[in-house]
Amino acid sequence: MKVLFIGGTGIISSACVELAVARGIDLTLLNRGNATRPIPANVAVLQGDIRDKDATATLLKDLNFDVVVDFVAFTPEHIEIDLELFRGRTKQYIFISSASAYQTPPVSWPTVESTPLRNPYWAYSRAKIACEERLTLAYREEGFPVTIVRPSHTYDATSVPMDGKYTVLDRMLAGKKVIVHGDGTSLWTLTHHRDFAKGFVGLLGNPHTLGEAIHITSDELLSWNQIAETLAGALGVEAKIVHIPSDVIAAYDPAWGAGVLGDKAHTMIFDNSKIKRLVPEFVATIPFCQGAAEIAAWYASHPAAQKVDDKLNQLIDTMIAASASAWPRTA
Repeated sequence: MKVLFIGGTGIISSACVELAVARGIDLTLLNRGNATRPIPANVAVLQGDIRDKDATATLLKDLNFDVVVDFVAFTPEHIEIDLELFRGRTKQYIFISSASAYQTPPVSWPTVESTPLRNPYWAYSRAKIACEERLTLAYREEGFPVTIVRPSHTYDATSVPMDGKYTVLDRMLAGKKVIVHGDGTSLWTLTHHRDFAKGFVGLLGNPHTLGEAIHITSDELLSWNQIAETLAGALGVEAKIVHIPSDVIAAYDPAWGAGVLGDKAHTMIFDNSKIKRLVPEFVATIPFCQGAAEIAAWYASHPAAQKVDDKLNQLIDTMIAASASAWPRTA
């Protein structure tokens, strides 16, 4: 099977590259060549920017692929470029959408692929929805062979799954308080990127996926309090949690608040029956306690990545101080 990944060096795609190569897939990457993660030696690389349609068309020449996967399409404009480039060039086109596109806040659980798509809080999610709508139209009107994949919160050893990234770990290590939105009891699903890859690679070339949308997540459910506590435990410290309402976070920092109100503030429980039916061997086996240990070990061994955001640190201190004044028993 001949496959093209557009991107291929991100958190999600890097694990998919490794597993695809291990399974003998003839893989080519199209990316800008700015990778910070290593690319396997037996993977062909076309260096280029997919946003430059004409240059990419020249780069692709007369190449055809069984599968094309775009890991870096975020707007309908990006989709239009892909449609022009890959019509008649592939048997399957996979768009990486987002589970944040699902109805927010949810009105029922578990979330299934037919759950309505609506997110009034986060522009990122609305753009993904618009991409899906354009691709669905292309499938219906012209038979464009699209498969839509919706990851939820997928992480690797380099990605701290709390807002603030390494700054949060640094605060934990220093014995400082960290913010958890709401009361910390909403349930969340974290998926290790190697687990995601198990489901994803099984979709490559699968004819039963054309015209379909599929999410791929772990079945492990954790509260945000548990996520913070597990990260702190992996660092060998105790989490000192301050709970701040999500809308208060948004008032202090609209960008941070958009991701909270538009995604993380709400319990998300996924029914993974569809991916398990399409890829019977798929099972997520890496619990977050193991993933947190990988995160702690990676940052300990990469001093250059231990970057603290001073502006964010100050904002966190300001919000915690304000909460202590407003709710002295909770902060």
